[in-house]
Amino acid sequence: MRQIETVMERFFNTAGPQTPDSYTIDPLSRFDLEDILTLIRQQRYFVLHAPRQTGKTTCMLALRDYLNREGDYMAVYVNVEGGQASRNDKETVVKAIIDTLTGAYRLIFNDEKADTICNQVQSLSVDSMLSQFLSLLSKSVEKPFVLILDEIDALVGDSLVAVLRQIRSGYADRPKAFPQSIILCGVRDVRDYRIVLSNQDIVTGGSAFNIKTESLRLGNFSKEEIHELYMQHTRETGQVFDEACFPMVWNATEGQPWLVNALGREVTYKMKENRDRSVRIIPEMIDKAIENIIYRRDTHIDILIDKLEEPRVRKVIEPMLANSDEADDGLIPTDDIQYVEDMGLIKRERGKPRRIANGIYREIIPRELTWSTQDTLTQLPQWYQNPDNSINMEKLLLDFQQFFRQNADAWIGKFDYAEAGPQLLLQAFLQRIVNGGGYIDREYGLGRKRTDLLIRKPLTDHYGGPVQRVVLELKIKRGDLDKVIEKGLEQTAGYMDTVGSVDEGHLIIFDRTQEKTWDERIWHQAYEYNGHTIMVWGM
Repeated sequence: MRQIETVMERFFNTAGPQTPDSYTIDPLSRFDLEDILTLIRQQRYFVLHAPRQTGKTTCMLALRDYLNREGDYMAVYVNVEGGQASRNDKETVVKAIIDTLTGAYRLIFNDEKADTICNQVQSLSVDSMLSQFLSLLSKSVEKPFVLILDEIDALVGDSLVAVLRQIRSGYADRPKAFPQSIILCGVRDVRDYRIVLSNQDIVTGGSAFNIKTESLRLGNFSKEEIHELYMQHTRETGQVFDEACFPMVWNATEGQPWLVNALGREVTYKMKENRDRSVRIIPEMIDKAIENIIYRRDTHIDILIDKLEEPRVRKVIEPMLANSDEADDGLIPTDDIQYVEDMGLIKRERGKPRRIANGIYREIIPRELTWSTQDTLTQLPQWYQNPDNSINMEKLLLDFQQFFRQNADAWIGKFDYAEAGPQLLLQAFLQRIVNGGGYIDREYGLGRKRTDLLIRKPLTDHYGGPVQRVVLELKIKRGDLDKVIEKGLEQTAGYMDTVGSVDEGHLIIFDRTQEKTWDERIWHQAYEYNGHTIMVWGM
């Protein structure tokens, strides 16, 4: 029998720290190494934070190896996430951290010095055990000791306060009798911790750890880094990415490392037809890969979905879905906005309203919030299909008007994000029709006073074939209807011009005035505006 020889390719990694057999961006290039080295030389304790699955662990392991390789310090990395399960049991958590640190030291330096010290401190009070361990270890090593504590914010309550306070207690003894530098790594800055103790007292991270010098944030990949990562695949396999793919990847991910790698893995490996490396990766394949990732609800997506259920997340996201004005911003606590930003769900840029962090999240959030609604809608996509496979939008929106009239109050009441209920209900209806045969691109955000939807419906099964493009502008009526229509026509026409090659434009205005009858609210009329025919729908 002929033996089949296989060649192991490197891969796009979506699980855990980067390894030599995965495509990777140099971890030490993802932060300002000179800044970090300066902080360490100055004996500073500081924070590095970033959303989950951004590459923090990969970067901290690379920093540890760099410091040990250069030879000026002895650096140890410890992940303390395991202590999360013990919550307020500070004795279990502290002992677990010491055990993990002991094992890490032994593994890195092939030295059992830390084991001896670990045994020495076991009889001490839990409130001094960690600080004494770090003091004795720092005294015993030949070089200044650097400690990296990863997933620090996985700890909670009494156990987190015990760890932070013991680190703080030895700060004045550095570097001879305590670590020269300690880096706390987590999702959030330590100042944002609100720690609830077992007696229900609340301690802030700033008060429990007031020796922090800096708070550094690990950023996403740049456009150039995305290009380099994907080109590693091209150089290794010969498989080519059409250059038009890269703006799509950027819009979908904005450099979020897990999404960038997941999209690369999906389009080059999970889509089996593309395992043939002679197949050129083209934009339509990126579209399909994005849809697959969203629909499959991988772990990263599930974490995102879980966060949407938190009340403080809802406070921040709901006004963005509901097209609220910036004036509402003062009602939302700054801590909640910072929390949602630290989760990686939103972005804030100087001089601009805050927005959802990337295109995939913009797509996931309304789809997830309406997932159960989509499943219970009985409309069949074929009912709205023209002979050429395009969607009959007039028929669809007439049916939605009737559905909205009969069901709006009952259905909107089911949404956790009730303020955005009308827009979410229409998007659920559209998603049910488009699913499996097209795509909906969404643009929304605080202060926009509208939601832009672009339906793209391929008319054949072949990549590169004709595509139906329909623009929908969603607005809540606030103030005079004529002015809302006038502004909405301007916005719809502008979006149609931006998209280009659009088949139809529709402006949908939801009128929530309780005093009006449904006969007054339900209407539709065609308008001409700047060379565009736009159908306006009252709901």
